[in-house]
Amino acid sequence: MGCVEISRAGGPEVLVWNHRPVPRPGLGEVLIRVEAAGVNRPDCFQRAGFYPAPPDASDLPGLEVAGEVMAVGEGVTLWEEGDRVCALLAGGGYAEYCVAPALTCLPWPRDFTAIMAAALPETFFTVWSNVFERAALKPGETLLVQGGSSGIGTTAIQMAHHLGHRVFVTAGSAEKCAACVDLGAERAINYKEEDFLEVIREVTQGRGVDVILDMVGGDYLPREIKALAEDGRLVLIAFLRGSKGQLDLADLMRRRLTVTGSTLRSRSTGFKGEIARQLQARIWPLLDQKLIQPVIHQTFPLQHASLAHELMESSAHTGKIVLTVRPS
Repeated sequence: MGCVEISRAGGPEVLVWNHRPVPRPGLGEVLIRVEAAGVNRPDCFQRAGFYPAPPDASDLPGLEVAGEVMAVGEGVTLWEEGDRVCALLAGGGYAEYCVAPALTCLPWPRDFTAIMAAALPETFFTVWSNVFERAALKPGETLLVQGGSSGIGTTAIQMAHHLGHRVFVTAGSAEKCAACVDLGAERAINYKEEDFLEVIREVTQGRGVDVILDMVGGDYLPREIKALAEDGRLVLIAFLRGSKGQLDLADLMRRRLTVTGSTLRSRSTGFKGEIARQLQARIWPLLDQKLIQPVIHQTFPLQHASLAHELMESSAHTGKIVLTVRPS
């Protein structure tokens, strides 16, 4: 099979096309003929040498795919040959074939193409597990998404909006802010021109927001603490502005705030499988009804993965970047 390898740690140019044997599905796994694969920030971090694959995962980049089940491993009862699935992976998605745990596969929503289905797993698993599980966003509560025009951001806006929450976001241009509002954000804050803390205080009448989903970190942390309502929760999933920030412990204690964070890739298959079941029950019906849809910014052939990484790292995109392996 053809695949994209990381030849060494470095920039997008270190991604190279090569050939490897088709993998075989093991216990509880399925073999997928890949039609499309999503591109995510962790792929870029892995390529740069900062985010190694777990010991039991493929060294190939790629955390989400969509395609056809070609074979099932021992113990698999959820899927059969010929089923079309999208899957969350711990690695190996930049290839013509990959293996995935049966528990982290989900069916293509109604009328979806491979490109659309491949844009779902990484962001939908991440948003559900962090916003609705870890941060426990409750009915009637408000959400601020830092980086609203990213793949994670466009997913979080739609999920929270359609589940009845007020959503506020930050983005880096007027065009990106407008796109976020179109997706359901009540207010999009251009962080290059406005202070998100001041805007949040204004739109919430000084109360603050209940949950913040943050991919920025660094010097955003003090203002985020001030932007939280009493009993508010800040959940971090990345730190594009650095992994260190100042934290006022007195404010944290006085207003009963929670600061937490997580990564998804290293979590157990059982944990991810439980998220998959919740998504299929709560979110997949909204996808089937076209109430939520992935935002696709651009696609590239798998062999041109380096160009996709260049675009990802430029932050010029809104929504998802997808690699195509075979026409849908």
